[in-house]
Amino acid sequence: MKTLWPTVKKVFKLLFLSLGLLFFILLVFSFTRLPYDIHFWLGTKGAKYKFTPDYIIFLGGSGMPSSSNLIRIYYVSALSEKYPLAKILITHPTDTSVLALMRAELAERGVDSMRIEIEKKGTNTRAQAIKIAEDFPQLIPQNIVIVTSPENMLRTVKVFRKAGFINVGGQSAFENEMFIDLTYNHKKIGGKIFIPDVSSNLNLRYNFWNYLKLEISCLREFVAIGYYWLNGWI
Repeated sequence: MKTLWPTVKKVFKLLFLSLGLLFFILLVFSFTRLPYDIHFWLGTKGAKYKFTPDYIIFLGGSGMPSSSNLIRIYYVSALSEKYPLAKILITHPTDTSVLALMRAELAERGVDSMRIEIEKKGTNTRAQAIKIAEDFPQLIPQNIVIVTSPENMLRTVKVFRKAGFINVGGQSAFENEMFIDLTYNHKKIGGKIFIPDVSSNLNLRYNFWNYLKLEISCLREFVAIGYYWLNGWI
């Protein structure tokens, strides 16, 4: 045991140094627009299409209501209005009540329920693509557009193409920016003198934290891409 201890200490030291370096790099990049650019690249790379979709595939992301599903529903309804002849396929491994809420939300946005079909099998992107190919084989040669989160789009498009779908495009559920002035008067609203005034520093108040979250999402997605690639799913 004593002979192993120096080796264990070195391994832990290297691990902590590596994690510290990674965290430092994340902090530095969070003050730049690089996280935004990588997130945008993940959401648009390989997703462009020039065809008219026959099917709009809504990949459910969570329960209802949830931010991930509601923003995807927003884009699905917009696409359904733009392409009124396209059918909508909701794929979500969940119970009937959640699916009913999704359908109701789409109906609230003017989507005819007769256009909606359901696929409840598959608990990850690979399984969902396979199940859709099995249960809806007519989709394989047709034009499909997938709606999902931006960080998942590159992997999702590749997965569906690997599963045999021929014409695949994507619409990432990007959040829209607010173009308003969010500065405020620190003293006017009772800010303490001994507390740093960040009223005009939007980078520190918002961008830094938003970019940190984007970095985590992108890192997680790159791990998922590597996992899918090693399995031969993309």
